[in-house]
Amino acid sequence: MATLRDIQRRIRSVQSTQKITRAMKLVAAAKLRRAQERILSARPYANKMAELLGNLVSGADGATHPLLEQREGPRRQIVIITADRGLAGAFNANILRRAVELIRESSTAEVTLVVVGRKARDFFRRRPHTIKRDMIGFWDRLAYSHAAELADAFMQEYLDNEVDEVFLLYNEFRSVALQRPVRQQLLPIPRTAVAEGETVAPVDYIYEPGPQAILGDLLPRHVRMQVYRALMESLAGEYGARMTAMEAATKNAKEMIDVLTIQYNKARQEKITKELLDIVGGAEALQQSSDS
Repeated sequence: MATLRDIQRRIRSVQSTQKITRAMKLVAAAKLRRAQERILSARPYANKMAELLGNLVSGADGATHPLLEQREGPRRQIVIITADRGLAGAFNANILRRAVELIRESSTAEVTLVVVGRKARDFFRRRPHTIKRDMIGFWDRLAYSHAAELADAFMQEYLDNEVDEVFLLYNEFRSVALQRPVRQQLLPIPRTAVAEGETVAPVDYIYEPGPQAILGDLLPRHVRMQVYRALMESLAGEYGARMTAMEAATKNAKEMIDVLTIQYNKARQEKITKELLDIVGGAEALQQSSDS
């Protein structure tokens, strides 16, 4: 049976943990507001660019671009986006599980991985998969340049005929308590690149200087923007998941402290009662000895 000192030590330990989880919740909440504002501002731009490209590609008769070229080769590259840190509930585990499923579903053994985030790198480093590239340690200073660096590398590999298709796998931020794993084809760029849930009538554009030149400028921008959006979605989702997880941990710590406090009070009361009984028993024994 635990002694009073053991129970006190456990209470202090849980109280210290509670302070940490509460502080982590507040930090995540502060960062979430900024990340949420960024992703909500970027979504309309990304969706409008996808809509515009869908109209351009469908309306530009005969316009072609290497990034639109559909290939039947088996070489697939999967970009897995996770966080650098844990303590965010199932945020990282959901993406890693979906990544393993996607690798198993691939009809080819020629699958290479690009891992973004320390959790994905550490997970796949211990498994027999080819990691083409990793990128970690930039989440606290995420900028468009990070997305452009990744996207330019993907496009260069695709143009050099090193890969036949590239997929993004990331958590989409839906709300503070909900992040949805998303698989998105990045390359080749789908010709029906229209924003999700929207039906857009074809637009008859007058091209100046010409559809080929316009596509040559917009398609790389589109790829970079989609990678940047995926990174921002994942960052906002991470903060939301960590805030929710730390809030639950703080609540659980409070409940545990209440249980331990009741246990401590009961143990102390039992000890006091036992000491009183010993005193009363000793007093009675002395009284009987004096009477005899």
